[in-house]
Amino acid sequence: MSGAWTVADVVAVHDETATARTIRLHLPGPVHFLPGQHIDIRLTAPDGYQAVRSYSVAAAAPPEGLEITVEELPDGEVSPYLVRDLAVGDQLEVRGPVGGWFVWRPEETSPVQLIGGGSGVVPLMAMARAHAMVRHPAPFRLLYSVRGPESAFFRRELESLARWSENFDLTYVYTRSAPDGLPVGRLDARTLEASVLNSGSDPAVYVCGATGFVEAVSGWLVDLGHSPDRIKTERYGGLGGAS
Repeated sequence: MSGAWTVADVVAVHDETATARTIRLHLPGPVHFLPGQHIDIRLTAPDGYQAVRSYSVAAAAPPEGLEITVEELPDGEVSPYLVRDLAVGDQLEVRGPVGGWFVWRPEETSPVQLIGGGSGVVPLMAMARAHAMVRHPAPFRLLYSVRGPESAFFRRELESLARWSENFDLTYVYTRSAPDGLPVGRLDARTLEASVLNSGSDPAVYVCGATGFVEAVSGWLVDLGHSPDRIKTERYGGLGGAS
C-alpha cells in the first residue's frame, strides 16, 4: 500500500493547539507502520490543480488506522484546509506510510535522545508512544522546544509519560513564554548539553524541526562528541519530508 495512492476516511479530529489538529484516518487495508514514518496527502482542486504534502504519522491505530497531526501554515495550500475545514466523514487521497531511515524500531536496544522543535515533535511522539506501548527498557529522553505552554503538542500525554514511566524523561525549552519560575529563551548549546543524554552512552539521536533548528542542534551535538552517524534528522516541508 505504501507506494500507491488510496482513499482514506476521516473518522475523528481534535485540536492539539489553536493552530494544530490531529486527524485520525481509516485506510482500506492493514497499516504497516514504523514510528517516524510519514504519509503523503494529495488534494485536487475543481480545476484539476493538485497539491501534495507530507505529514508525519503521530500514532498508529491498528489494524487499519493512523493519526497525523498538522499545524496550519498561514500561507499554506494544504494545511489550512486540513486544520480548519476537514470534517469527519470526508475522504483524503493518501500514500504511505513511507520512509525507512528516520525511524525507531523496537528491536533496537540503545538509549534514545529525541529533540523536537515545534511541530517537529510529531514523529518523535510516535516513537515515544511505541516505546511506552511495548514497555521498552531503553532510556528515552525528549527535549522539546516550543514558543509557550499553549503551543505544545500532546502536552498532557507527554507529561503523563514522564510522570509514570521509569524510562522516559521530558524537558521543555520555552522560547517566548513560560510557566512561572521557568526561563524563557531559545535553545542554545549550553542548554542542550545540560538536557540531553551524554555521548558516552552512545544514544541514537533523532532531531526534527525547522531547517535552522535542525542544523544548529546537529552541530552542537557533534561538538559534544556525538557521532554524526548516530544523529538522524528530519526537516519541515514538502513532498518526502515531515511538515
